[in-house]
Amino acid sequence: MSLPRLCFLSYPALRHFAAPVVAEYAGRARIEVVDGAFDAALAAARARLARRAVDVFVSAGANASLIRRHLPAPVATIQAGGFDILQALLRARERHPRVGVLHYGSTIPELDAAKSLLNLEIRQCAYTTPEEARERLRELRDEGFPVVVGSSLVLEYAAQAGIEGVLAYSLDGIRRGFDDALELARVARLEAGRTGQLNAVLQHLQDAVLAVDRHGVVTAANPAMQRALGEPVLALVGRTLDALPEELALAPVLRGAPPDDGSVLRLNGRDWVAARRPLLEQGRVAGATLTLYEAGTIHEADNRLRIQQRRRQQPSAPRTRWCFDDLLGQAPAFVRTLQTAGRYARTELAILIRGESGTGKELLAQAIHQASARAARPFVAINCAALPEGLLESELFGHEEGAFTGARRGGQRGLFEAAHTGTLFLDEVGDMPLALQTRLLRVLQQREIQRLGSTLAIPVDVRVIAATHQPLEQMVAGRRFRHDLLHRLDTLRLVLPPLRERPGDVAALAQALLADALARHGSRLEAAPLLSPLLPALERHAWPGNVRELENTMERLAVFALQAERLEDLPLAEFVHECPEVFAAAPQASADGALPRAERARQALARCGGRAGDAAQALGVNRSTLWRWLREPPGPCAGQGES
Repeated sequence: MSLPRLCFLSYPALRHFAAPVVAEYAGRARIEVVDGAFDAALAAARARLARRAVDVFVSAGANASLIRRHLPAPVATIQAGGFDILQALLRARERHPRVGVLHYGSTIPELDAAKSLLNLEIRQCAYTTPEEARERLRELRDEGFPVVVGSSLVLEYAAQAGIEGVLAYSLDGIRRGFDDALELARVARLEAGRTGQLNAVLQHLQDAVLAVDRHGVVTAANPAMQRALGEPVLALVGRTLDALPEELALAPVLRGAPPDDGSVLRLNGRDWVAARRPLLEQGRVAGATLTLYEAGTIHEADNRLRIQQRRRQQPSAPRTRWCFDDLLGQAPAFVRTLQTAGRYARTELAILIRGESGTGKELLAQAIHQASARAARPFVAINCAALPEGLLESELFGHEEGAFTGARRGGQRGLFEAAHTGTLFLDEVGDMPLALQTRLLRVLQQREIQRLGSTLAIPVDVRVIAATHQPLEQMVAGRRFRHDLLHRLDTLRLVLPPLRERPGDVAALAQALLADALARHGSRLEAAPLLSPLLPALERHAWPGNVRELENTMERLAVFALQAERLEDLPLAEFVHECPEVFAAAPQASADGALPRAERARQALARCGGRAGDAAQALGVNRSTLWRWLREPPGPCAGQGES
């Protein structure tokens, strides 16, 4: 390792006096001796620092103070200790009993107590500029002090004033200064090594980073900050923040203000999120760092995180995405709906899907999302009828910590935030309470949400696809659904036909659903031969639960198939007996080809011994739908059916 580089900023008298010490330390350091005082010494030090030609400065008195105050460099000070001054006073007493002492900066109060011990009349003075030094020396001369103790600069000015000078330093004091310089050089090299490692890390950071010392002088910056500011790193280091754009201010943090981790600023035409944090040494602020995160990068990272979180929440889901190729059917009405949905997918407009329960409204919504420009973004779904009003509001819009009793610690973001840049599917939107309809309308209009318990508006970019089984126009007339919200959601309209209007699709759907169920249950039987004797009854059934009811039936058939190694072993009669709603003799149908819903519900309850859960499952609907059907008056099916 090369020797440390020391620059000894001196003055002729001190240089000559220190020559033996300089020669003594020549084998331990590369020492450059430079004469100069005040501005000349400061200029010489600045030039060597700019050339990176020095590790530590060694100096005394005024020079040491100036360099330490104005330059970011280590300085070892040659000090005149109490014993050094005592020896100098003894030498001065040999010349005259009246001695002046001229210090840089301030006098030494303890020295006045030594007057009587030394049998000397001592007059102390101080200076901070060359002019003051000369003035004090003239005053000492005029007051009858023919000898002065001071630095080499004081000795030169004293000679000019006709006063005899005695140097205040000792060789031991100079040695202590050079020992301090070597230790400072060692520490500086260790720090340089750590700084080099830090800079190596900074070079590879994508975020823009800048560090300053306690005086606001830039000590480090990385290429990302260079690109953000449009200036080379070397041009940034050594400058104060006053010379940089005011958006980069770190003064509050340097003064002890709390860290700032989330302010937004615009710099050179780009948006950034700024983090300002103090650098602490032994509990005191020694500097600060500024980190700029490009808003677009944060946006992309947030999207990836949301997608990953959603995947972790559904690790066992067999498939979480459907596309148009997965939606089977050749019925003209169904094909027209898919063709229209494909056109709608290329837009950003809201879509309202209408259809009965089990027709596949969420599957169609997923297919639209998959065919849209948002396919790589989150798809988030919620059933608006499945949650009470308070919980639904929190789920949709999120909440802050303490917003209500039982609120999650730290708060929670809502589904609108989770679906940011993607698609939010609102199933059963017709069952949303009026108060939430008002909030939903505002979000659709303003494109921003407010969490419960917060006043902060959070922008969101979400495409909304809604679905309902309800006759919304009738609900608007009955003031149970907002007219303006209907028109906001119903920008584009899709209608999924019920399965009873797609009799030609039953066979293809049943075979696909049964094949999937057989594979999941581990059966080796093939779907087509299994279905063949059942197809007439399946195609004759009205399917009030639509595709969901058909899927349940195929799941049940797959379970019965587990008992058979061969097709001939299938307990088909037992399966038919367990599905009377499908395979019983067809009852008298209403004009539209289906038994009234109230009658179907009563028959299902009777077949299931009054067990509402079993009856609802047999019909392919949920319990609330079953009870709603039971309350309907006798007669043909009314309204749009259930979703």
